[in-house]
Amino acid sequence: MKAVGFKKYLPIKDDDSFLDLDVEKPVATGRDILVSVQSISVNPVDIKVRTSKDSIEDPARIIGFDASGTVESVGEDVTLFKAGDEVFYAGDLTRSGSNAQFQLVDEQIVGRKPKTLSFAQAAALPLTALTAYESFFDRLNIDISGANKGESILIIGAGGGVGSIGIQLAKTAGLKVIATASRKESADWVTSLGADHVVNHHENMVEQVHALGLNTVDHIAIFSDKVHWDACVALIRPQGGIVAIGDQNSDFPMAGLKVKSASLHWEFMFARAMHKTPDMIKQHESLNYVADRVDDGTLKTTLSETISPINASNLKKAHGLIEQGNAIGKVVLDGWS
Repeated sequence: MKAVGFKKYLPIKDDDSFLDLDVEKPVATGRDILVSVQSISVNPVDIKVRTSKDSIEDPARIIGFDASGTVESVGEDVTLFKAGDEVFYAGDLTRSGSNAQFQLVDEQIVGRKPKTLSFAQAAALPLTALTAYESFFDRLNIDISGANKGESILIIGAGGGVGSIGIQLAKTAGLKVIATASRKESADWVTSLGADHVVNHHENMVEQVHALGLNTVDHIAIFSDKVHWDACVALIRPQGGIVAIGDQNSDFPMAGLKVKSASLHWEFMFARAMHKTPDMIKQHESLNYVADRVDDGTLKTTLSETISPINASNLKKAHGLIEQGNAIGKVVLDGWS
């Protein structure tokens, strides 16, 4: 089967940063399903995994996480899917990735593809939707059914992949969304997704939020490697919660949170699959929730650019776009040549 991988961890502009490969097609056993991959998308985690280091992979390493496609075959213990089902998923950091024509995935972290979306539109969603879903409903304990309706949430990094679906999920729960954006195109984007207010994260966010008539906000989601920690501590309400997904080595002085009895949560979308947690199947359920909300018109894809076909040259291009750090929405690669 065709795949795209690498043997050396190189800068994306290097000719060998990605290679077109011909590798053996895997076989599904146990709870694994074998997916015929149609579309993939690129996330910041792809960039971090591929970041230059002094190591050689033999055989070549195949990465990639977001994907949509059709179930080719299933293992003997699979109960959730059958051959021919259309699916989408974010994969497992510890296994061979989605940058291949066929991929093995545990059925517990796979959802049904939204019927109203193309494969490319669906591939834009899984990793970011799971990250935002878990951030809000598992980490911050916001009620998905609307019991927290009217409460405010500040989303930092709102124009990126996680923020783009996060705005929409927050609105489904009835929250008032304050989104950060510094450029007109990103401000227009987050507004089109339902943000109630936009603040510029390159300016004083505390003053801007106060100007909206809010002394504090109920929840904060940091969906960016740029943390803006002092502003977050100043703005979070007493006994409120902050969730972060970025660099865990950032400096987070805790004194300001302590005097507010506020909490800090980490969200790592791969944790359930990596540690085989007892509630691993929640990712299947969460993705099905997202698919249902897409199909009823509540949520929409965050796809912003499609590149075709899937090959080494185009994957380099997509990684380059994400590395620039100002992408809006999601970049998807569609189809094999």
